[in-house]
Amino acid sequence: MNCTQPGCTGTIVDGYCDLCGMAAGSNPVPPTAGAPAHASATAGSGSGALAASPPAAGPSIPEGGACQQPGCSGTIEAGYCNVCGTPADQLSATAYAAPNGSAGAAGTAGAPGSVGANGEAGAQPAGVGPEMSTRSAASSNLASAALGSKRARESGSVATRRTGGSQRLRAARLGGGITTVRPAPEIDAEKALLTNPTVPESKRYCPKCGEPVGRSRDGRPGRTTGFCPKCRQPFSFDPKLKAGDLVAGQYEVAGCLAHGGLGWIYLARDKNVSDRWVVLKGLLNSADPDALAAAIAEQRFLAQVSHPSIVEIYNFVTHDDAGYIVMEYVGGTSLKSILKQRMQAAGKYDPLPVDQALAYLLEILPAFQYLHDLGLVFCDFKPDNVIQVGDEVKLIDLGGVRRADDEDSAIFGTVGYQAPEVAELGVSPASDIYTIGRTLVVLTMEFRGYQTTYLNTLPAQDTVPVFQRYDSFYRLVAKACAPNRDDRFVSADELRSQMVGVLREVVALDRGAGAATSTVSSLLFDVPTPGVAPDDWRNLPVLRRDPHDPQTGWLTTVAGTPEERLATLERSAVRTTEVLLELARTALDAGRRNVAEATAGELLTSDPWEWRAVWIQGLAALERGDSRAAQAAFNAVYGQVPGELAPKLALAQASEQAGDDAVAENLYVACARTDATYVPMAAFGLARIRAARSDVDGAVAAYRLVPVQSSAYRTARAGLAELLARANRGLPDLAEALRTLDDTSLSARRRAELTTLIYREALATVEKSGNKADIRVGEHRGTPNGLRLGLEDALRELAKRTPELSARVPLVDEANAIRPWSLW
Repeated sequence: MNCTQPGCTGTIVDGYCDLCGMAAGSNPVPPTAGAPAHASATAGSGSGALAASPPAAGPSIPEGGACQQPGCSGTIEAGYCNVCGTPADQLSATAYAAPNGSAGAAGTAGAPGSVGANGEAGAQPAGVGPEMSTRSAASSNLASAALGSKRARESGSVATRRTGGSQRLRAARLGGGITTVRPAPEIDAEKALLTNPTVPESKRYCPKCGEPVGRSRDGRPGRTTGFCPKCRQPFSFDPKLKAGDLVAGQYEVAGCLAHGGLGWIYLARDKNVSDRWVVLKGLLNSADPDALAAAIAEQRFLAQVSHPSIVEIYNFVTHDDAGYIVMEYVGGTSLKSILKQRMQAAGKYDPLPVDQALAYLLEILPAFQYLHDLGLVFCDFKPDNVIQVGDEVKLIDLGGVRRADDEDSAIFGTVGYQAPEVAELGVSPASDIYTIGRTLVVLTMEFRGYQTTYLNTLPAQDTVPVFQRYDSFYRLVAKACAPNRDDRFVSADELRSQMVGVLREVVALDRGAGAATSTVSSLLFDVPTPGVAPDDWRNLPVLRRDPHDPQTGWLTTVAGTPEERLATLERSAVRTTEVLLELARTALDAGRRNVAEATAGELLTSDPWEWRAVWIQGLAALERGDSRAAQAAFNAVYGQVPGELAPKLALAQASEQAGDDAVAENLYVACARTDATYVPMAAFGLARIRAARSDVDGAVAAYRLVPVQSSAYRTARAGLAELLARANRGLPDLAEALRTLDDTSLSARRRAELTTLIYREALATVEKSGNKADIRVGEHRGTPNGLRLGLEDALRELAKRTPELSARVPLVDEANAIRPWSLW
């Protein structure tokens, strides 16, 4: 029998659809329905989950029409929104059912420049394309300096992992103003109730040993209550409570919502508090009163957990020798249900766009930090446990939460999400961060084998299109899911600070913008300072001082020349981390590279995870011209802070010097698109690379990325003028080069030199072609005689700017010779 739910292709098995989970004969789910909060989020089998069907496909928005995404002011250009990047057929590209039959979730999949289903990249705007999203151009393919546990093993250091992160990394609505996530409709509690609560036979397993139980035999249906034939553990898949039951004299049961690992989950009304809806979840599947009392006493601390992004625990009660947690009812849609609905709408696995997945988890990370600050660990995080209601999300199902120092109680976890060290070392904030990283991967790709082949690893970057396209995203999840827990992010706040940066890069890439127009404030680096030598390592961003270091105040008083500051720093009685970092950087400025490298080594000996010391090593390598060593150092730093642009810019510079132009160009593009303060140095790097491969159009577009309000604008104009002059693609380019000279930072002599070059090239072009050009180069017509006059003026101006007589005389002679004949 086929399922009758709109859009569902499943069949009825044991009374329920094997795809959407709806009971046979149930009324079709209206388009505004979603999955009940605790049904989908706590039921491992998902047997009671409601699945919303997609709205009927609507017509594509015509060219020039207004984008229909919430809060977007864009219009459709060339088939896509020119602001958010959503395709023109967005009315049918639904992520999940929305109120009033509105269009699906706003995403960036399919935006100009994105990788489509066939893996091909779309067209990119001039100046920052084309993308190099192949493995060979991925920076992670480069050598990386040893850092963290790898360095500790190599050096034999006994340093242990720091247990706390810097306070400056502490951070809060959905999308953070960087991207847009479609609100999810709120679900009426009574409509979420199951009409015929039954657990399908295919999902009946022994709660103790995991063996299949309650299965059909000889044509007879399986038992819903009995004993496991292997371990004799009693099992029951029948609801213990029925509608009308009064639990603890306060909670009137309305029915079942779903079936989870600890039994049925019920909806009830709190008769003592305005008949509010609550959820009852089984606490312990045991009839032992002492064990039940101990379990309740052990978990009463959860009632004191209070955070706006965490479902509230109201009470712990007993009823007929069974214990229940009384929780807030959250009528929203879980991320697991959103994934199911996307799959039903697309007819295939359809992961969340990366920006949407990041936005969801960004909003939930403060809840994790709150728990960790209380000494609690969530333990069993996965897509089931995040509920979206409107434009808010909540962390639900606290049944697995335990104290970090609890060495006795049972640990709840899910295969494929649980950190590999939990069985041996127990849970910790680091194990929670691992589950967050795994959840990100499951949300953004069809992660086949995540419970088997890739149980404790990630697929190689070159085998996963989403990892290839979003290099920083790959680095983020790679660090979050590091096999050694000491190599993961120190805290949820640190993870969040880097996730914000990665989200900005993802959105910039997906929206296909040219140069960035907004700035991003970093807690770790100052902005780059491009000067007259844009490829100088001294113009790279400088590390910000940690305001919590005890010597930060004193460091502000250290003044003078680099040599004077260095002498003061070396006399410091207290050598904190900030003092040593300042000493190392000052030593580089003073030309004392050996002091800088020795100081960086001292820092890494005391803390192998101090990536800022590796940053100093990278600068020292650039200073001595060792581009490969600089690459390795900056690549390691990039892996530690994947949301920061400074390591990408530094790595791009080192890669350019090492001849890895594809890697360098990829990184320069990321910097130019994401942060306006990084545009000048990134643009200069792009121009150098493209000019070297004779891509004049690409180099010209790169120079034009630098905005007029930038202090580097005149330097960019000078580079553009010289590029056009030397490329000599015809009189129009040469005329533009001469006009550009009027707005450059060049000296008068250099301008005279370039003006002379431009007129030489223009005259040679016209004389070679034999044609007159209807164009003016400066004040002169594009004819042989007009250009001779222009060259004569340029030579005389250059002679005036030349101090050496021996060089000036030939210029005057040439000016006299080039002057056209005239009749008197």
